Amino acid sequence: MDSFIEIRGARENNLKNISLRIPKNKLVVFTGLSGSGKSTLALDTLQKECQRQYMESMGMVTDFISKPKVDAIIGLSPSISIDQRNNNRNPRSTVGTVTEVFTYLRILFAKLGVRNCPHCGELIRQPFETDMEAAMMACPACGEKVPELSMSHFSFNKPEGACPECKGLGVVNTPDLEQLLNVDSSINDGAIRIWDKFYIDRYSESIESAGSFYGFEISANDPLKSYGQVQMDFLLYGALSPQFCRHFPDVKPPKTVPEGRFEGVITNIERRHSEVKNGSGDKLSSIFHQRICPECNGVRLRKESIAVTVGGINIIELCQKSLDDVLDWIKKLPSCTAPDALLIARPVIDDLEQRIKRLLDVGVGYLNMERAAVTLSAGEAQRLRLASLLGSGLTGVLYVLDEPTTGLHARDTKRLIEVFKKLRDLGNTVLIIEHDLEIMQAADYIVDFGPGAGKNGGEIVAAGTTDDVAACELSVTGRYLSGTNKIGVPEKRRSGNGKFISIHNAKKHNLKNINVDLPLGMLVSLTGVSGSGKSTLLFDILGREAEIYFGHLKEKPEHLQIGGFENVSDIITIDQSPIGKTSRSNAATYTDVFTYIRDLYASLPEAKKKKFQPKHFSFNVPGGRCEKCEGNGELSISMHFLPDVQVKCPVCHGKRFQKSILEVKYKGFSISDVLQMTIAEAAGVFGEIWPIMDRLSVLQKVGLGYLGLGQSATTLSGGEAQRIKLAKELGKRTNGHTLYLLDEPTTGLHPHDVKKLITLLNELVGQGNTVITVEHDLDVIAMSDWMIDFGPEGGDAGGEIIAQGTPEEVMKISHSQTGTCLKTILI
Repeated sequence: MDSFIEIRGARENNLKNISLRIPKNKLVVFTGLSGSGKSTLALDTLQKECQRQYMESMGMVTDFISKPKVDAIIGLSPSISIDQRNNNRNPRSTVGTVTEVFTYLRILFAKLGVRNCPHCGELIRQPFETDMEAAMMACPACGEKVPELSMSHFSFNKPEGACPECKGLGVVNTPDLEQLLNVDSSINDGAIRIWDKFYIDRYSESIESAGSFYGFEISANDPLKSYGQVQMDFLLYGALSPQFCRHFPDVKPPKTVPEGRFEGVITNIERRHSEVKNGSGDKLSSIFHQRICPECNGVRLRKESIAVTVGGINIIELCQKSLDDVLDWIKKLPSCTAPDALLIARPVIDDLEQRIKRLLDVGVGYLNMERAAVTLSAGEAQRLRLASLLGSGLTGVLYVLDEPTTGLHARDTKRLIEVFKKLRDLGNTVLIIEHDLEIMQAADYIVDFGPGAGKNGGEIVAAGTTDDVAACELSVTGRYLSGTNKIGVPEKRRSGNGKFISIHNAKKHNLKNINVDLPLGMLVSLTGVSGSGKSTLLFDILGREAEIYFGHLKEKPEHLQIGGFENVSDIITIDQSPIGKTSRSNAATYTDVFTYIRDLYASLPEAKKKKFQPKHFSFNVPGGRCEKCEGNGELSISMHFLPDVQVKCPVCHGKRFQKSILEVKYKGFSISDVLQMTIAEAAGVFGEIWPIMDRLSVLQKVGLGYLGLGQSATTLSGGEAQRIKLAKELGKRTNGHTLYLLDEPTTGLHPHDVKKLITLLNELVGQGNTVITVEHDLDVIAMSDWMIDFGPEGGDAGGEIIAQGTPEEVMKISHSQTGTCLKTILI
């Protein structure tokens, strides 16, 4: 029994009372059609119960945490879950900080750094035997005292190192005081009065400088006592509130404010204004102008810190290099370091080298350290966390990973498999939710869920080795593993309509001044290893300029050399950004199908009798919703040092609505019941209601029939969010030739669902449109009429077009990474 995790009677969501024995210390893959139940068992049952039992072992009360619907789970291990969510929204977090590579570099620069003496210009070296804050050392040439620089001086998150103008943000916010005078008092009352002692302590220097700038005498040590809250509002935010104007009618401040005076506080104002109703938030956001800091030119550090070099380069220049290049720099560092200094630095160099190698192993070597964490894709963020686990040395742990190959080029999958095997060989159980056939073929044990999705799933179709699953006739996954089912290639590729969109001299980010013609009337795939420049070309250049050209984006064009927009009538850009940032957003609300459902319920006799209107069937506004949870159906319980826990609302028991609303039913279903349905189930209920069915059928076409109508947008993967957007756009009537830009639409799809998606994309092209997609899925690439391959690598080593043509033509080009991988499908 100790060699297995045994699950008995799992019934969460669509699971049909399943039982399973998972071998420990093995590489295990959960697979199956999208929505078949694999994530429910891995994350909502197994991982959740691991967390609950861990908290019980810590002596914590867990009565408020609902136990998963399972009879028993025996043989549990401590677990670590690595999902698809990138929850780091801190603007100061970068790849360097979250991986701690930047921390190690700061140590090296504090110990090994050299710089010119500000008095005589001679080269001086850091006194590596000390690390005292604000210590002084003497220049060996002129004897003058020079401030010693510690680790803190190389961090843009520390006062000692941050640029004094932008406080380490790299940008400054300038409020337009003339416009702020016109901001109505309700917004000031509701949003600007957010000051407390924490912010006073943090921004004491800004307070004093602001007071001096406006001719006021104020002490940052006791600002409220010496000046009062209303006046502090003005000084701290650069905003003339109506209250301030009444108290000081004679004050006439200048119409501009020096850059950086109010670092940090503008963000607070804008965040608070987003809560302001009646649309005033948009008005306020236009008042503040963000610009690159003129003091540091956006690099965040003080000039004194930037002047320090190690190995002939400063820390900013190093952070702008890819991790691949940083590793080369690290390897060369001992040869150019003095023996006495190397004796001190060797442990740091060795540890840093191993840390970067682990990042390369998970396929993110193209990233640079200054890349903001908020800009990482879900797959990139997940692989960064995975790399950190490789260095932990933990054993006896259950690792649960959710589709780690998301956004990864086929070339890098083998390296990722080796990472999983390393974790397994340390004595851990590695459980992966995955659709990638190469990952399945490397697994020790596979559990295939199905046979369908939603209510047609929730069963274990096959379990065993790869050969066992491939031999199971009932397993859809098995048929793809055995090669019985294939997506295949088209008999004839389209030649397009003879027109193009031409891009000349593209050089944004890592693109190296490239020229490219994108053929119209085709299914076109942009391919290449991660970070090679394909997304930059499609979305940052073509997409942005096209959105401006067609009037969808109110920004100034960059006057790039792009021709051919006159050959299309409109553009639709569909990326993987969330469809909503709160739990209130879902597929039903985003696609407007819920509007028609609410109208239907409001038209029912029982609703008319009680004088209910469509708004009463909304969980977003007062009226019919449960006011205890405000229509969320659950309450958030703070766990302090642990993540918050969500529990069912004790009043509505998760129904989200008041009892009187729930009494109104259509075919026996309340509005709450509808939100609990999958899209496929809802289609069966509302089949004769055309406006509802029209939208539900499109959602099914993009492979989302398994998705819950009311499933929170915050729980959706990037691929699911993108397909919901695609469904919404497909539900509209387009005129003429439309250009569709897609960002890896196959994310999270089983090969069987990929086949359905390809059929849909081909339908769009067959109607006279053009579909251009950034894609890693070899099946989609092989089905494309034309492909453009970027590379040769990612980051600085990318940004070039390696090959273009039909998949058969690219396959023959030896230096194309994608072409090499395509041979497994086309030959």
